Amino acid sequence: MKLRTNYAKLKRSRQIITVLAKYGLDYFIDKSKTRLLERIKRVPKNYKFVSLPERIRLSLEELGPTFIKFGQILSTRPDFLPPDLIKELEKLQDQVPPFDSFTAKDIIKRELKKPIDELFKELNPVPIAAASLSQVHKATLLDGETVAVKIQRPDIKEVVALDLEILEDLVEIVDKRLGSGWVYHPKLMIKEFKRAILKEIDFTNEAHHFEKFRINFEDIDYVKVPKIYWDMSTTEILTMEFIDGIKVSKITEDRYKDIFRPKEVAKRGAEIVLKQIFEDRFFHGDPHPANIFILPPSVIVMLDVGMVGYIDTNIATNGAKLLRAIIDKDLDSIMRSLEILDMLDGKFDQNLLRQDFMELIERYVGISLKELNFGKLMQDVVKVIVQHNLVLPTNVALMIKSLSIVETTGRQLDPDFNAVLIAEPFINKLLIKEFYPDKLFKKSSKFIQDSVSLVEQLPQGLADTLKKLEKGRLKFVFEHRGLENLTRIIDRSTSRMSLSIIIAGIIVGSSLTVRAGVGPSIFGYPVLGIAGYIVASIMGFILIISIMKSGKWR
Repeated sequence: MKLRTNYAKLKRSRQIITVLAKYGLDYFIDKSKTRLLERIKRVPKNYKFVSLPERIRLSLEELGPTFIKFGQILSTRPDFLPPDLIKELEKLQDQVPPFDSFTAKDIIKRELKKPIDELFKELNPVPIAAASLSQVHKATLLDGETVAVKIQRPDIKEVVALDLEILEDLVEIVDKRLGSGWVYHPKLMIKEFKRAILKEIDFTNEAHHFEKFRINFEDIDYVKVPKIYWDMSTTEILTMEFIDGIKVSKITEDRYKDIFRPKEVAKRGAEIVLKQIFEDRFFHGDPHPANIFILPPSVIVMLDVGMVGYIDTNIATNGAKLLRAIIDKDLDSIMRSLEILDMLDGKFDQNLLRQDFMELIERYVGISLKELNFGKLMQDVVKVIVQHNLVLPTNVALMIKSLSIVETTGRQLDPDFNAVLIAEPFINKLLIKEFYPDKLFKKSSKFIQDSVSLVEQLPQGLADTLKKLEKGRLKFVFEHRGLENLTRIIDRSTSRMSLSIIIAGIIVGSSLTVRAGVGPSIFGYPVLGIAGYIVASIMGFILIISIMKSGKWR
């Protein structure tokens, strides 16, 4: 089994190296380890007139499902990659060939443990969509309801596991190649991707996301979320209500001129994303136009909710404060919000960071809210963060990405669209809520409870400490860091001091012996005294050489 796995890994590695070489990306790889593979199959490098970001996108598409998904997930992290590469990765398409209907039926039968005719009145053999991890078939249940059946690609879990293993090996090489000057984080990229894709290939996660969105939008009639059929869903099968809509990116076409209301869709789309972020604390992580359908005239249908973000009250409130501070161009509040959001961890020059933010703010002075391009502003903010080697928390990055997509889509639907003006009421409402009586009461209650708890525990803790001190059982544990050299220096100094004292003692003793004239003598001086001087001289000479060698004699 191990041998077969190693062979599969070698074969897949060869394919990856071949594709990277084809697009001129083989400088990421250690040539000494791949020379043999290059001899096996040389591919002409027809990439000279194509930009680097485009070559990376094309290579990911050619490498298949895992790598396509890798690029799509990385496109949501503006702090991980340069803006031009992010823009190119957003073009990644899941347009991969579908697998045959016989395989699809076999997977359904295996997962749902029933023959097809006991599950569906009709199952369309031709998929209505085929993506990197799955494909979707339209079907009719026995009671006549129309559903969409999402089926996971055969053996995709094994493919993803193998590719993840290779990617983890590859990122080590890339990390060494790029060196410490690279401001992005290859290892964090793989860690983030692994976490996201392992969640996405378990369809029960997406089913739960749909249910949560349905609950959150049950009182809003212009949002439609497909119903999930739990008895016909597993980790590899997701059966949901079929909703036939038009992609949001197409509703501005002339043929739909009198059917849809693009301006209303733009405003509603922004409002539902802002509601998700600032009110529900649970939001669609990739509200890409391909994942949003529209029903006439302006009903929004949420599809493909595999990628979502969760934010707690602290992140939501301080995220709102950060946005408010950026809009108001308030430098001190920006720095305070970044600190509370744990974005200022690690080594960075605070004065230089403040200076860069000040320059950024000065760039937007005089620009009214109506003219402010939120996406461009956030891109500039992320650029400053990346330059200082800081990393956005995952959900903050997703939040920024979602808001940026909303603005981009909104401007495509409505030239006068302004995300900041729509976002302001949500931000202000959240910040004002902090001063609502119930909020203040909760905070006060928690403060009082914590204080009472501290007061209750303090006397007992102090009493225990005094008892241990009284009985001699109190121990202090000190942890030293970087003191090994100091210890060696102290030991050496102590040894030299001891030797000096011994030499001095021998000299004093020898002098007393000579003065007293005790014992046999030579040349009129006691032998014992002369021997003492000789020993002291040798020891003193050794001590001088030792001090001179250490460089500490001056």
